[in-house]
Amino acid sequence: MSMKKPEGRLAILLPGLGAVATTLIAGVDLIRRGQARPIGSLTQMGTARLGQRTEKRAVPIRELVPLASLDQVVFGAWDAVAEDGEQVARRSRVLEPADLEAAAEALRAIRPRPAVFDARRVPRIRANNLCPATTHRERVAALRQDIRDFKRDLEADRAVVVFMASVETLEPAPACAATLAEFEAGLDRSDPGISPTMLYAYAALSERAPFVNGTPNLSVDLPALQALARSLGVPIAGKDFKSGQTMMKTVLAPMLKARQLGLAGWFSTNILGNRDGEVLDEPQAFKSKEVTKAGVLDTILQPDLYPDLYGDFTHKVAIHYYPPRGDDKEGWDNIDIFGWLHYPMQIKVNFLCKDSILAAPLALDLALFMDLASRMGWKGIQEWLSYYFKGPMVAEGLYPEHDLFIQLSKLKNTLRAIAGEPPITHLGLEYYGDDLPLPDR
Repeated sequence: MSMKKPEGRLAILLPGLGAVATTLIAGVDLIRRGQARPIGSLTQMGTARLGQRTEKRAVPIRELVPLASLDQVVFGAWDAVAEDGEQVARRSRVLEPADLEAAAEALRAIRPRPAVFDARRVPRIRANNLCPATTHRERVAALRQDIRDFKRDLEADRAVVVFMASVETLEPAPACAATLAEFEAGLDRSDPGISPTMLYAYAALSERAPFVNGTPNLSVDLPALQALARSLGVPIAGKDFKSGQTMMKTVLAPMLKARQLGLAGWFSTNILGNRDGEVLDEPQAFKSKEVTKAGVLDTILQPDLYPDLYGDFTHKVAIHYYPPRGDDKEGWDNIDIFGWLHYPMQIKVNFLCKDSILAAPLALDLALFMDLASRMGWKGIQEWLSYYFKGPMVAEGLYPEHDLFIQLSKLKNTLRAIAGEPPITHLGLEYYGDDLPLPDR
C-alpha cells in the first residue's frame, strides 16, 4: 500500500468561523508554541498496540502512520458574519483571557471570506459578509476560486474542508440529488432545494479537497455528491461531530446491551447559550440535529434482536437556548432501565461540558486523517472515521456502527493496516496453546 508523504503545508479550510473553529485555531497555535497539550486529540495523544501483548509494543498514532504535523497546518475560513478570529473568540467566551491573549495574533490573522448563505435556512444569523454571486453556478465558482486563493495565500500544497457552519433547517433532500447528472442540472437552474452546505461540498470535491461534514446538514450523504467524490477520487466523511451527550449515549447504551439490561426510556435535554444554541432554538433547525442525536440507540441496541429488552422504549431529546450558559453546555440524561425479574432502576447523568473544547480536537483529527486518506488514494465514504460522528455514513446496504468502542477498534485496525501491521482481534487464544484447543473443522 503506497502513499504520498505529507510534504508541505496542509490548509484546513473552515466554512463557519465560530466558537469551535476559533478554539481549534487558538489551540493549535498554543500547542505549537509549547503552551498547551493537545488533550482530546487521538492523532496527537493516542497510541496503538502492535502485535501480541507479550511484545509490549505501543506506538503513538502520529508515528504509526505519516500524518501532517501541527507545524505544517494553516487555516482559512468563510463566515456570514464579518468578524475576524479574535473578535469571534472574544464573543464566544470559550477561552480563558490568558489563552486568548496568547493566541490573539494567530486568531486576528483569520479574516473570513464572504460566505455562501441562505437566510431562509438559518434565520437566526444576522449576516453581513455574503458572497455576491446570484446563481448556484456562480456561487460554486466563487468557492472554488476561494479554495485556490487560500492555497496560494497560505502557501499550502493541499487542502481539507471541514464544514462547521450553522445547522440548517431540516428539509427533504432535493429530487435532483439522486444522481450527479441531475444535481448538476439543478445547479444550472439554481434549484432552491440545493443548500449552501451542498454547494460547499460540491466546490470542495471539484477542487479535489477532502470534505468533512461536522453538522447534521445534508451534503456528502447525498448520492449525487458521493458519486462526485468517487469519480474524482476524493475522500468524504460525516456527519455531525459526536462530542457531548451523544458520545455518552454511545458509551452507555453498549453497556446496557452487553449486560442484557432492559431500557424503558431515555430522556435527554441540553441547555447551551452559544451561537449554535441560538440557531438550534429555531424548531426546524433543531429537527436536523434531532435526527442524528436520536438515531444512535436503535442501531446500538438492536430492538429487532432483543425485543424483550429494547422493543418498546421511549426516547426524547430536547435542546434549549439559554444565553447565560454561553459555550458551557449542560446535558441531562434520565435513563430508566430494568433488570432481573424486570425490577426497575435508573441512571442519571449530568454532563457539564464545553462544547467547543470537545469538538475542536475532533475537527483536527478528522482533517489530518482525511489528508492521510487522500494521500493514500482512498475515495468516497471513509467509514473507518465513524468514531467522530453522530450520524456516520456507510456504504449502501449497510447499517452504521454507533458503539464508540467498536468504532475505535475499527479506526485503529485501519491505521494498523496502513502501517502494514496485523489487526488486533483481542481473541487471545494464542497465549494458551494446547490448554484451549479448538474443535477440528
